[in-house]
Amino acid sequence: MYEQIDYDVTDPVATITLDRPEALNAWTGKMGHEVNDALKRAEADKRVVGIVITGRGRAFCAGADMNTLDDLSSGGSNGATADDAASIGQIAQPTDQDGEFTGQFPYLMTIDKPIIAAVNGAVAGMAYPFSLCCDMRVGTEHSLFLTAFAQRGLIAEWGLSFLLPRLVGPAVALDLLMSSRRVKGEEALEIGLLNHLVEPDELLSWCNDYVTTLARRCSPASIAIMKRQVYTELHVGLGAAERHAGELMGESFGRPDFREGVTSFLEKREPEFARIGED
Repeated sequence: MYEQIDYDVTDPVATITLDRPEALNAWTGKMGHEVNDALKRAEADKRVVGIVITGRGRAFCAGADMNTLDDLSSGGSNGATADDAASIGQIAQPTDQDGEFTGQFPYLMTIDKPIIAAVNGAVAGMAYPFSLCCDMRVGTEHSLFLTAFAQRGLIAEWGLSFLLPRLVGPAVALDLLMSSRRVKGEEALEIGLLNHLVEPDELLSWCNDYVTTLARRCSPASIAIMKRQVYTELHVGLGAAERHAGELMGESFGRPDFREGVTSFLEKREPEFARIGED
């Protein structure tokens, strides 16, 4: 049912593959709609504990489709649609949505299931903030991060000026943004862009195994709540975060997952937690 992505579910993993390899998986309006639809399907699917996003071929995503950029820069019409223009330029966005997570990419942070970017190759332009809005990034020696905005006469788009300094610090973030220099796998791991570095032929299996381990050992409800805590409390102080944690802890004591977690530990067996979502 999709034209520019591939979607597959193999319990407990949903895999979304950006599928324009001839264009290095460059982002279009249609791709954006299809990714959002697939994420909603995965969120509602009880079989899915975690989501893996990757790219077909040599690149993860090379950023905005260059035909659309050319159309925007020339003011002409080279076949780019209104959706394409909106998807890369943040134009024609709703004016009544001013929350922290209502944007195209921060939406990923509201999904109650972990999202792993399996960075198989280049991440450039708008794919940079897209990957940073995933909960984890796992890469290989072929992973490559490139902002490119300064080389196009643009700015730090799609919330990158918020996201990047929180991962690598403001000085490193400014270096990467101003220079548009290329950051490969090993350096990406060292500075915090990647969580893990694995062999290229093990990338997807490593991510699948990670989600499978979560499904076997961890409470999906706990994961969902902790994900919300981390992202929501980026915007509040320590005191508020601790008070909120106290409220959530009280609630967790009353959930079946708490009882199952304690019982399974005492019985020396794997826990059997309920999944999240509906078939």
